[in-house]
Amino acid sequence: MDLQDVVQRRIDELAETELGLQVAAYRHGELVVDAVAGDGVTTETLYYAASTGKGASATVANVLVDRGTLDYDQPIVEVWPEFGAHGKDKATLRHVLTHSIGLPALPPDATHETFATIPADLAAAEPWWEPGTKMTYHAETFGLLVGEIVRRATGRTISDVLREILTPLGIENDVYFALPADQVDRLTPLVEPDGAEETFAMLADMFAKVVPPSMQPRAAVLNQPEHLAIEDPSSGILNARGIAKLYAGLIGEVDGVRLVRPEAVPVITGPALVAKDELLGNPATLALGYAVGRFGSTAEESPASFGWPGMGGSVAWADTSSGVTFALTRTLFDPSGSASAVEIGNLVAKALC
Repeated sequence: MDLQDVVQRRIDELAETELGLQVAAYRHGELVVDAVAGDGVTTETLYYAASTGKGASATVANVLVDRGTLDYDQPIVEVWPEFGAHGKDKATLRHVLTHSIGLPALPPDATHETFATIPADLAAAEPWWEPGTKMTYHAETFGLLVGEIVRRATGRTISDVLREILTPLGIENDVYFALPADQVDRLTPLVEPDGAEETFAMLADMFAKVVPPSMQPRAAVLNQPEHLAIEDPSSGILNARGIAKLYAGLIGEVDGVRLVRPEAVPVITGPALVAKDELLGNPATLALGYAVGRFGSTAEESPASFGWPGMGGSVAWADTSSGVTFALTRTLFDPSGSASAVEIGNLVAKALC
């Protein structure tokens, strides 16, 4: 039985409880797994995949650095002068990409309706620490910071730049930061599992430090087209095949396309910061916009892997030593864990990495 059949059989079983799944894997630019399960789910279906989309915003930044439009160590104030308030004049894109900029919290009065003004609030804010000296996961502000730096440097929205990057790969309609109105019919609504209320209650204290109650990620809100139409580069609306192919184009050649020069890949994907997460308490090894290590293993166990998972159970990662990229999306928006993403990811890694 080949890998496609093995994955298909297992996600058919998982779909009984997880309702719908997509799995895609590339190896050296070739699509080797393209499996879906669940009623109405196709390879073209779009999912709100939460922070899995951070891999796309990080990739936009890294492509622009490779093109010479941005520089990792250029002070942000050179493209965004207002950002220098409260001693942030030496802060750089590298600090943003390694979650060490010190701006993890949204304004306490932030709402989805005021989303467009949040970058200005972050520029005016006092950082939690001197940029680059500590780190914590910037769950909701990472993409806003990257997006505004991109806009200031290019004069274009990060969504426009993303589409330019995706088009040569043929996936311009498969990865979004804001869902266009003409794509809404492709979206599968998320479903929270039984017990989600208790899990969100346990997470409330952590959320409260960085996210106002009105902005906390719940399926009932995330399923609303008007919410998904707001550009949010900290998250993504995508399918597994699209984000897996984006990673494939980042680490190598796919369909004759390379997103960055080969010599840039180890710079982008290797360890850039090793630190304790100040808020979450876990050790973290970060590349330039990605976590080092395959999801479900440590950086020491899989040092050639990098990527980012999304709250609810989606994930995308790549492995530079084997040329493999992997993505999984699912209908069940489970805040308690991503067991299926680990299981299927490990299955693919064992076969291909």
